[in-house]
Amino acid sequence: MNIALDDLSRWPDIEGPDLVAVDAADRLLLDESAGARAALADGSLVVIDDAYGALTLGSAAAGMRGIRVHQDALSGERALTANALRAGLDTTFTSHERDADLVRDARVILLRLPRALRALDDIAGLIAAYAHPDVVVYAGGRIKHMTPAMNDVLRGRFARVDVTHARQKSRVLIARGPHDGADPRPEAATVDGLEVRAFGGVFAGASIDIGTRLLLAHLPEPADGAIDFACGTGVVAAAWATRHPSVRVVATDRSAVAVASARATVEANGVADRVEVFRDDLLGSRPDASASLIALNPPFHTAGAITEGIAPRMFADAARVLRPGGELWTVWNSALQYRPALERLVGPTRQVARDRKFTVTASTRR
Repeated sequence: MNIALDDLSRWPDIEGPDLVAVDAADRLLLDESAGARAALADGSLVVIDDAYGALTLGSAAAGMRGIRVHQDALSGERALTANALRAGLDTTFTSHERDADLVRDARVILLRLPRALRALDDIAGLIAAYAHPDVVVYAGGRIKHMTPAMNDVLRGRFARVDVTHARQKSRVLIARGPHDGADPRPEAATVDGLEVRAFGGVFAGASIDIGTRLLLAHLPEPADGAIDFACGTGVVAAAWATRHPSVRVVATDRSAVAVASARATVEANGVADRVEVFRDDLLGSRPDASASLIALNPPFHTAGAITEGIAPRMFADAARVLRPGGELWTVWNSALQYRPALERLVGPTRQVARDRKFTVTASTRR
């Protein structure tokens, strides 16, 4: 079966120069690994952080079956599912958590390189601990997002790391001879009285970014529960639950590593019994008009691209979930000027706090 990779869909529907379904790094990864994949038995191939399905479906179209896939973003999982259905390849792979079963006894692994070195080390350590001793890892990316330190991280877990020639501003690192494997462990820190836990790749790591600090300083008391939307490490949810012992909080994020970090954070603060943490695309699993208070620090980048297209979608979904009169508390980089969008999509918006860089607003659902 042939599949035209350029026909893969964008997901979510956000435009940007780097937000493409398949790029030169995907093509180079498939080309460099073609010989190794051709010799594999079913179930021996693993694909990690395939943005929209190009690596998985390209391999499936070449005959691979039983492909194990992990994608950090839930939106990526849904894109892969949609694209696989369109291509008639929906039975060729299974989605997995980032754990031992994902990579156990794998012979070939295709990996889109993460930006964060700690994220790369978490993944490399997991592979080295559980994959087959003869595993070959093809780790690729766009050269503009790669650094020599990535080679060093892989050399800390593999005996040999080779570097391919560049092609169309992309490159692949090929790692063999796994050693010193380890399960990922979160970084831990105590910040402003909160225990913060962070697996590699989560925003701000085991710290609290300055925007969230400003939001934490002004968080209102929830009347009947609250939602920490795009929770990251879960510090807002943990703060609400520790400050108000009778309050129950929901924390959501589309990122698997963020959800794992948030769960570790709320456990470390002793509030896991009152904070429900789960993975969601926006607030898709929450009913309409079901919440009275939501806190949000919206991201302004995706897939390595800076875009202002994410936040308005988040504002609109928060408005859907809020009851009339409910409030969305948002912290944002003042230069982004989100207030008109908040006024339009949620309702009347007042400034709560502002410092040199960030603004906190409260928008009332009309």
